[in-house]
Amino acid sequence: MKNIIFDFDGTLADTASLIVATMQATIGRMQLPRKTEAECRATIGLRLEEVPSVIWPELGNIGAEYARTYRSIFEGLSRTCEVRCFPGVIDTLRQLHAAGYGMAIASSRSRRSLVEYVRLFNLTDCFCRLVGGDDVANGKPAPDPVLAILAAEGWDAAETLTVGDADVDIIMGRTAGTATCAVTYGNGTPDELESVRPDFTISRFDRLLKL
Repeated sequence: MKNIIFDFDGTLADTASLIVATMQATIGRMQLPRKTEAECRATIGLRLEEVPSVIWPELGNIGAEYARTYRSIFEGLSRTCEVRCFPGVIDTLRQLHAAGYGMAIASSRSRRSLVEYVRLFNLTDCFCRLVGGDDVANGKPAPDPVLAILAAEGWDAAETLTVGDADVDIIMGRTAGTATCAVTYGNGTPDELESVRPDFTISRFDRLLKL
């Protein structure tokens, strides 16, 4: 493996509390049927526009309104909710970068938000490309985000590893032809991750250095 493509939410950064809080505030403002924290967490990894069709399929096409409302609320909450990288992430990324691995991020969050967080963590120099959910025609689990990175960077899928915490990340990477690695500390449940058969599974981010 020469290259690594990472998911962001639940893989590099612990954003679940902020996402769930924003979702529940969005649900309240739009007067949508209430969802539990577990139900909200289960949608992490999907693009905002796709969330309503998954958890409220009976409500019809409200994806655009939901995404607009969510983003307006997120702008306020993100200033008061602290988001941190998971243990070992920053040191491990810097070691991989120093060792010459090509690294990129394929996320479902907007490109603007993704760029802001990577800058916040002072990791901009570690990644040669960032792909957000609004950069591709089809979001996860479609392979589009990984395929976009492979094409732009000229990477061989056979020499690339996709790392994520959700089943959609693993399906995305495998469909694009890369090897896959699931992390168990994020938002995906062990059963969900096991069901999609990743090539590798790690419980701590720094275990990547031993693969």
